[in-house]
Amino acid sequence: MTDDNHILPAIRENAEKGFRLLMAEYREPVYWHIRRLVVSHADAQDATQEAFIRIFRCIDQYSGEGTFRAWIFRIATNEALRLLGRNQGKTTLSLDDTVAATLTMKADDYFDYSDVEAVRLQKAITALPAKQQLAFNLRYYDDLSYREIAAITDSTEATVKANYHFAKEKIIKFMNSNEI
Repeated sequence: MTDDNHILPAIRENAEKGFRLLMAEYREPVYWHIRRLVVSHADAQDATQEAFIRIFRCIDQYSGEGTFRAWIFRIATNEALRLLGRNQGKTTLSLDDTVAATLTMKADDYFDYSDVEAVRLQKAITALPAKQQLAFNLRYYDDLSYREIAAITDSTEATVKANYHFAKEKIIKFMNSNEI
């Protein structure tokens, strides 16, 4: 991983070169973060593109509080929620509405449906309450710290830890059950 302290000066020195550095570092993790929220590949591509446009336009608003990575993931999360809200006919979507919206969307080639365990894991994750789902995805898949997740979700570290713990326990229970 590139040291984020080099990305901001690179953008300020040469916007095009700095943006390429930003994209090289964050395109894939941001895409997969959004993809886990919106499920659809096409929607994830659209939201990822919008997130990077917003990041580039707002780069001067990054205050240095919290990590740059958390700031990027917060913008990406907001773009995913905005997209889900548009797909539901709303202008905004709360974090609590993400699970319902995700379950109604076509999954396209997101899963290898012949891998029963992967399908069961995704079913377990999408059955979680939205805040637990987001905490689990950001911690498990994106390897973000509790502090970063708290900044992304506008929450406290203690709340994020509790949401992650509850999510993990529910997933383990689901995976050990006989449900398919």
